[in-house]
Amino acid sequence: MDEWKKVVLSLLEIIVILSIGLLFTTYILRPIYENFGIQFTGDVWVNWFGLSYILFVLYSLIVGIFIFQESNIFKQRRTSVLFWLIFIGSNYVVFIPFIKGENPF
Repeated sequence: MDEWKKVVLSLLEIIVILSIGLLFTTYILRPIYENFGIQFTGDVWVNWFGLSYILFVLYSLIVGIFIFQESNIFKQRRTSVLFWLIFIGSNYVVFIPFIKGENPF
């Protein structure tokens, strides 16, 4: 039963982070891109996922360091190479339009 609780909480975390990421993408990232003259068109779901993953990493760091220091799941996230590689890719997705001057996705 304890495993089911962890799975449900993890799914809830993912749904909440994706929802917040969608709101941030729509109401914060879009105006920032448009202020820099970058059209917010194309596959914007890529930007949404990238921003959501950045929020997920921030959430994992804050909760893992300050609230659940002894939790294995947060320790495993912080020490996972794939976790950090996807974080680097997400930063690329969110910030490359500022360098290129357009949204390449």
